[in-house]
Amino acid sequence: MRLAVNLGYFGMGLDADNLVVAQEADRLGYAVAWVAEAYGSDVPSILGWVAGQTEHIGLGAAIMQIPARTPAMTAMTAATIDHISGGRMFLGLGVSGPQVSEGWHGVRFAAPLGRTREYVEIVRKALRRERLTYAGKHFTLPLPDGPGKAIKLTLPVRADLPIYLAAVGPKNLELAGEIADGLLAIFFAPDHAASTIEPLALGRRRAGAGAPDNPMAGFDVVATVPVLVTDDLDAGYAAVAPYAALYVGGMGSREQNFYNQLATRMGFGQAAAEVQDLYLAGRHRDAADAVPREFIAATSIIGPASHVASRLRAYADAGVTTLAVSPFTFDRAERLQTLSVMQQALQESGLSDD
Repeated sequence: MRLAVNLGYFGMGLDADNLVVAQEADRLGYAVAWVAEAYGSDVPSILGWVAGQTEHIGLGAAIMQIPARTPAMTAMTAATIDHISGGRMFLGLGVSGPQVSEGWHGVRFAAPLGRTREYVEIVRKALRRERLTYAGKHFTLPLPDGPGKAIKLTLPVRADLPIYLAAVGPKNLELAGEIADGLLAIFFAPDHAASTIEPLALGRRRAGAGAPDNPMAGFDVVATVPVLVTDDLDAGYAAVAPYAALYVGGMGSREQNFYNQLATRMGFGQAAAEVQDLYLAGRHRDAADAVPREFIAATSIIGPASHVASRLRAYADAGVTTLAVSPFTFDRAERLQTLSVMQQALQESGLSDD
């Protein structure tokens, strides 16, 4: 297993610190610095900024939203970042959710699996620098009733630039295993790993990928994990609870919240419903207080440095191949120390490739 770092969103007062964190992760040999977007900072701008101020670390989109860009524009952007960084781009894609897709981008959140499949096919074709022709249910290139031409990308790029999908539900996980090079997972719990790994493996078998006895071979399972190295467990759980409440309670509508459904599949259905009720009623602090401590413990690494190695082994044993560290503190020194503790624990546990 290898380590990455998740820098999250920008524009929240930690931009300078985030850059320092990325640079320290680069110095420590972390594999990738992942960056997120929702309806604030965008991924490509930040990755370009980080690319110019780091040397070796991979540059990960976690994610570039499918409804925000045409497939060709996504291919152009990924190819550009890959080109200027010397081949460090990792392209993560996802459909986002209906509120953002329809409310922010004005794109109907319909047939997400079919649209994702076609989108990835077009992006891969563009990155192979083939002339872009495509006749699908959701995308047609060139348009058949106008002057459009079948054009190919002019920028040199790795044809095998890795593509990751953010997926939560079983069918989306199957699709990720079938058409992607890796998964971007959130709230991954080692004790509930089968609900993630089995659909991925099913998709891999459908695609004839991996090895006959191990369909997951060559597939990168990236789990973004909140990490807080502390002896004060109560403070650690309290720090992560608002983040969990935001996703379980507020990321989506009452009827369509993928993270709430995930918590329910993990056995926290009653608590997930309560968190959502409180969050949607505007009682965000109460929603955070209602997040079960067991849910946070299952999906985070919180505790003293001596606790870290055993948690890393649990993630590795569960099938995670890249653990993306999300340092859950606003203090720069503590965030940098978290990176160091995680790297040391990985090496001491014997899980590192080095």
